[in-house]
Amino acid sequence: MKRLLLLGLIVLLFSPAGFSQSFGDIYEKSIEDNEAIPYPFLREADVIWSRRMWRLIDLREKMNQSLYYPLTERPDGRKNLMQIILGEVKAGNLNAFDVDQMTVSVTYSDIETKLGGGPDTVQIPDMNGVIRDTVIYEAPKQDEVKQLMLLEEWYFDKKHSKVDVRIIGISPIRVFFDPQLDRMSRVQLFWIRYEDFRDTFARHEAFNRNNDAQRISFDDLFLQRRFSGTIYAESNVYDDRLINQYKVGKSALYEAERIEHELRNFEHDLWEY
Repeated sequence: MKRLLLLGLIVLLFSPAGFSQSFGDIYEKSIEDNEAIPYPFLREADVIWSRRMWRLIDLREKMNQSLYYPLTERPDGRKNLMQIILGEVKAGNLNAFDVDQMTVSVTYSDIETKLGGGPDTVQIPDMNGVIRDTVIYEAPKQDEVKQLMLLEEWYFDKKHSKVDVRIIGISPIRVFFDPQLDRMSRVQLFWIRYEDFRDTFARHEAFNRNNDAQRISFDDLFLQRRFSGTIYAESNVYDDRLINQYKVGKSALYEAERIEHELRNFEHDLWEY
């Protein structure tokens, strides 16, 4: 009997419920009232150089896990990035746009279908053994969104004498096993304008693995570049072709590194020492 009680206690302590954060905080947090800090005013005459980049972020990398977890909303209200985005699109507060035509809005039901969710008709036998068509609802598989594509614009601001960057858009990518093709597939779901979502991101807390008292917002996470990514493409004369369209394997990674170093060295080369 004592062994059973001890086993039950161990299971309780090491189960997810044993680490529940539903008791709340010891002080009142104000992050829900946050607003995004406006960008500094930027004149056309101050931008003497700019370059657009597409950057791929893999949410399975350790540095990017704050964007991927938690997979379900926590008792304290903390969500991952995809839950925040889909919540705003589903509520009709903000718009998502088509992957190929970034000016055309897409509906939540379209996104739900791309995520493997929505109504589906299956054949199920009833009590008499008669096969009948039955409509069931599949929940969208948000946990299969394991990559993000960022559209960034890097520019040199001569007023402040520095190279800076602004995120233009974010596109989630679903990575999943497709049983029909019998292989792993990648589907780019939609685009969002980062500027439209900044206030929403500023009101949601991102996990800080080093300090629970100094958790930052998702807007801070992006502005402070607290993520790891690889350059996927840069603006070019060849219809903005991707790196993997002219380089393969390790050569594609070396090309991404070359572009990254070229970008980092641009500001350094403007000065004399």
